[in-house]
Amino acid sequence: MRNEFSAMSAGLRRAASVFALVGAAALTGCATHYVDGTTKEVNAAQFRKPVQAKPVQLVFEFQTKGVANAQATEFLKAQVTEQVQGSGLFSQVDNKPVAGGALLSVTLNNVPLTDDAFSKGVAAGLTFGLAGSQVSDGYVCTVKYLGNGQTDALTKTARHAIHTTVGASKTPDNAVKVENIEAGVRLMTRQIVSTALNDLSQDAAFK
Repeated sequence: MRNEFSAMSAGLRRAASVFALVGAAALTGCATHYVDGTTKEVNAAQFRKPVQAKPVQLVFEFQTKGVANAQATEFLKAQVTEQVQGSGLFSQVDNKPVAGGALLSVTLNNVPLTDDAFSKGVAAGLTFGLAGSQVSDGYVCTVKYLGNGQTDALTKTARHAIHTTVGASKTPDNAVKVENIEAGVRLMTRQIVSTALNDLSQDAAFK
């Protein structure tokens, strides 16, 4: 039991180092992760497509409390790029300037929602799961699009959350259980980015 606990804890610490998820997820192997069910994935078929799609330069950044997180950015960059490419909103998606100068910025900021997460994780760990607690991490996705000839960027914001329960804690309401924190972050990212892109596509100023 001790070896299994140590191995699981080490795995969670590695995940936490990438996504900057603190508290219970990083301190105990008895953690279960859930993606909040409020924000759902919007299928690209539902996006309002422009009459004539144009190329765009994509800039993606993952942040932790507003500070750039290079490891998480690198981990999710390909996924976000593929999602934007498959949106049907642009004729070409590149990481370099494109003809016409259109620019799409996608920022995903991880912000803590639960106060005193660290001490809650310690309490649950020391009692070997007998004490239950829940830690919630919030995510804010901000999409900014500056088209050719536009002086003001179109800005859309979407919000999401991942919940982590430790020990004898009840399942969060309206949430989807995931295999691990990496699976949770990937699912959350698909859902929150699709929501922001859909909002952008529905804006009459997006052409």
